Amino acid sequence: MERCPWCLNDELYIKYHDTEWGVPIHDDKIHFEFLVLESAQAGLNWLTILKKRDNYRKAYDDFDPQKVSLFDEKKILELLNDKGIIRNRKKIESSIINAKAFLKIQKEYGSFDSYIWSFTEGKPIINHWKSIEEIPSKTPLSDKISNDLRKRGFKFVGSTIIYSHMQATGIVNDHIISCFRHRDLS
Repeated sequence: MERCPWCLNDELYIKYHDTEWGVPIHDDKIHFEFLVLESAQAGLNWLTILKKRDNYRKAYDDFDPQKVSLFDEKKILELLNDKGIIRNRKKIESSIINAKAFLKIQKEYGSFDSYIWSFTEGKPIINHWKSIEEIPSKTPLSDKISNDLRKRGFKFVGSTIIYSHMQATGIVNDHIISCFRHRDLS
């Protein structure tokens, strides 16, 4: 069984690749989780974040955007001392700002899911890459979504982070064509 080569160096990575990456998501809580994790990952390896994911779930009240939007300075200091997550003040503060902006989008669109999928008219983009070297780190569409999110007050949502979000949540299928998941998700 052939897989995308980026995941082959770790069992946790393989499990994530085989069960989550690229699966179309229509759950706001999962969208928020990936936005928090992908923002935390900026400048780091995704495997580092995956290994800390359970700690993030505890620290971020199971990724409830309503609860995260209410985090105060006391909670920020608690998170800055939590060795189970990435202890970067700007990333932590941005997650709180993003929770507030996330809630505004939910109010405007009915759900974050409706908002994010509106950029592709509700359909995943199925790419046909032959190698991982062909896969872009960002696209004109991720630029557009990133710019729109920033206009809405989001932080740490550059085009590369948004493209990662699109890949993780199945808005795009970037499994290489020889990977068994490409066929499963097409």
